[in-house]
Amino acid sequence: MRNSVFSQKIYSFLLTAYKWYLQTPDRSLEEAYQTALKIKEIEDQHFNGNKISSDPAIYSSSVMDYFEIELKKLLKKARMRLTEFRASRWFSNESKQKAALKAGIEYPSPAVVLEKLEFIDLVISKYTIDPLQENSPNLSPLSIIVADDAAIDQSLKPKSPVQNIQPKSKRKADTTGVLPRSILSTITRLQVELDPNSEKDVVQNFRQTQKRTIISIRFILLLIIIPLLTHQLAKALVVGPLVEKVRNSQTEQVFLNYEMEEEALEKLQRFEERIKFENLISNAPPISSEEIENQMKEKAQQVAEEFSAESSNAIKNVFADICSVAAFIWLLLISKSSIAVLKDFFDHVVYGLSDSAKAFIIILFTDVFVGFHSPHGWEVLLEGISRHWGLPANRDFIFLFIATFPVILDTIFKYWIFRYLNRISPSAVATYHNMNE
Repeated sequence: MRNSVFSQKIYSFLLTAYKWYLQTPDRSLEEAYQTALKIKEIEDQHFNGNKISSDPAIYSSSVMDYFEIELKKLLKKARMRLTEFRASRWFSNESKQKAALKAGIEYPSPAVVLEKLEFIDLVISKYTIDPLQENSPNLSPLSIIVADDAAIDQSLKPKSPVQNIQPKSKRKADTTGVLPRSILSTITRLQVELDPNSEKDVVQNFRQTQKRTIISIRFILLLIIIPLLTHQLAKALVVGPLVEKVRNSQTEQVFLNYEMEEEALEKLQRFEERIKFENLISNAPPISSEEIENQMKEKAQQVAEEFSAESSNAIKNVFADICSVAAFIWLLLISKSSIAVLKDFFDHVVYGLSDSAKAFIIILFTDVFVGFHSPHGWEVLLEGISRHWGLPANRDFIFLFIATFPVILDTIFKYWIFRYLNRISPSAVATYHNMNE
């Protein structure tokens, strides 16, 4: 009876979650629409229905700062919800629409969806500026901020090689002349520093770097938190109850492998030896064989329960890890733009290090994974994985893995240093060889 009630609760929870998933397009569009209504409400109440701008100088700078912050928040929220709407609509198909109808979910009519999208575009398009007009002196500070944010979004997207190739006028520094190129580059750098618009370029580059860092750190945290959270939730809510139900309904197997059985026998043997030893060193009368047998039965029952729980936990770990890997792969598939930003972030961080720092990191990484003491670490790691999944630690496989994988990994490191790092940073390679010697 208790299992049936618990199963009904799990089914109800899964059904609610599935309904929430099916309602994602409608929910995202509605939130974007409500956000656009809030922007329109600010325009109607404080700017006579016009665009939120500091050009008329109706309010003070402090009040305009407040409106600018609110507008940025609302625009960001609307764009995120529109992205979520497009992504969920892309994953939607005819089978999911039929499932939504069976679950009692009714999607809005296409006319209503188009009407909301047109209203959202009408509101947001006021604050989207053509990059060709970005240098116009008539732009308000608020418009420049919104334009910069849009430019950052575009800069963070991965570009194709064709987009990266831009026609450039032939300069004197690109040709062979009388003066050395270093002098010409110095003159060019001074011209850039004396340019009155250079401050604006610095601010825009800082905003791009700041946004790239925020996106990268947030994506790294998601890559760590989502698989761990999926593992715990799947183990506690889905996999755990199913495993316990199956193991309780059948003849329960205490030990999953012979190593667990040997460990249990070793515990019982030590317990028996401890009883006899404590009896010998104490002044108590000799303990009878019946008392020893009773204590051994109690200890055997306790050990059996302990290893039965460990066996169940190992089975749960297998299925929970599969769910975690599926969540990790799903996150990678839907975050291609974030992966490109993360790659750009690591490039700036790694190549921004000094030569000695690069050499230190390479030596530390290689010594840990392919160094002289690395076999012990690999052995502990493989034994821990085997115990985590309830598998017997195959010594032959472990020794074969240690004899081959670090060698392959060391070859990959050397090839990467020779092929890429030697071309990008030869001084770092020279420092690496000097430190390694």
